[in-house]
Amino acid sequence: MIRTFRHDDRTLDELLAAKDGEVTAVLPALNEAITIGGIVSALKQLGGLVDQILVIDGSSTDGTADRAREAGAEVYDESELMPEFGPARGKGDAMWRALSVARGEYIIYLDADTLDFNLRFPIGLIGAILGRPDVQFVKGAFARPFVTPEGERPNEGGRVTELCARPLLAAFHPPLAQFVQPLAGEIAARRDLLERIPFPADFGVEIGMLIDIYHEVGIDAMVQVDLGERRNQHQPLFELGRMAYKVQGAVLRRLRDAGVLQIEELPPYTGPDGRVLELTPVERPPFQTVRSTA
Repeated sequence: MIRTFRHDDRTLDELLAAKDGEVTAVLPALNEAITIGGIVSALKQLGGLVDQILVIDGSSTDGTADRAREAGAEVYDESELMPEFGPARGKGDAMWRALSVARGEYIIYLDADTLDFNLRFPIGLIGAILGRPDVQFVKGAFARPFVTPEGERPNEGGRVTELCARPLLAAFHPPLAQFVQPLAGEIAARRDLLERIPFPADFGVEIGMLIDIYHEVGIDAMVQVDLGERRNQHQPLFELGRMAYKVQGAVLRRLRDAGVLQIEELPPYTGPDGRVLELTPVERPPFQTVRSTA
């Protein structure tokens, strides 16, 4: 079974006393002006546990970057980092490019669209890895209610997870299907590990990272932490189909590269309304290979 910690296993004072390296928090953001300021302000309250707060902005048009700066974050436009790789191609690309300006030995990634952000998120993630040399990677676990005008349905918010990600993991990487939220954007990892794996540039980054780290360090070095409940805005069903296709693409590319499947790249995704999504199956190389040739 996957080892599971709780967000309140260790207090903030205990973590500050155990701290043995700098911590960088990375928030990829695209048009998240409603939530970003509150998240950054909350992180600033951690009394030095987080040394650097990076907001990697996807050229937002709603003032996200300004809100983040006002709250005290370092803000970078994603395409201005590592410009030799051209314009950024999605969330995973922003996460990868953040490594070029992150200072911490520990990196935590946090979603920027969390409506009920709470300090249990960063405390829980950092608490599961800090001072535990046998832990290399932490994935957030949480309950996600599905909120409708008629009320809430507990634990039904992760539709792409349950209809796409978990069935694929159960079929091809069974130990990873045990993670409660394999697509969670709440992640903590040692920087040197993150620099050894490739990053899918798009929405497939979380599941691609999960599989690659599993092959890199093994399941015993991977844990999850119960962060309580997380709420975010729900996407329309068609948008979920597009997300699921990207998740599927990241999994199938890894099976192809491992010689398990003989497939070409997936064709563009066409939804029921006729709109076509041109996939961009870009995989950024392990960052250490870029650093060594710089």
